[in-house]
Amino acid sequence: MIDEIRKDAAERMKKSIEVLRQNLSKIRTGRAHTSLVDHIQVPYYGSDVPLTQVASVAVTDARTLTITPWEKNMVAPIEKALMASDLGVTPNTAGTTIRIILPPLTEERRRDLVKVVRHEGENAKVAVRAIRRDANDQFKQLEKEKLISEDQVRKAQDDIQKVTDDHIAQVDRVLEEKEQELMQI
Repeated sequence: MIDEIRKDAAERMKKSIEVLRQNLSKIRTGRAHTSLVDHIQVPYYGSDVPLTQVASVAVTDARTLTITPWEKNMVAPIEKALMASDLGVTPNTAGTTIRIILPPLTEERRRDLVKVVRHEGENAKVAVRAIRRDANDQFKQLEKEKLISEDQVRKAQDDIQKVTDDHIAQVDRVLEEKEQELMQI
């Protein structure tokens, strides 16, 4: 029972770190990569679908993304979605090919993005700690129901704390990598 709670908590903490990585991949670092447009939704026959389902996205060079829609009539909706997105770029269209040229980041913008990264990291840490709290509550509930002893609760809480510390350290490593990536010129 204790092992199940510990495994569940560790799995949930791992998912929190994966979500953090996904959120950080959307933050632009000055280099083009296809995950920058993963979150953009495009209207397609009455419903919004991810951009990657209606077009191919490729990296042409370090600062250019090329988007090629699979249908000619999708060029205008894709352009509109890109303009409305949080990327802050203007797409250039040549026929059925849409190019997004990413401007270089200024020092001030890099510092702002580092603040955003740290905020995302803090959210991930809060999520990990909430999972720890849930696990500890479950241990106390088991003790209350007299299914485990007080000593077992203390040992289980110590184990969960170690798992939590490991995951917090992983969050810190992910943040450090992203900050270094952002501050590179």
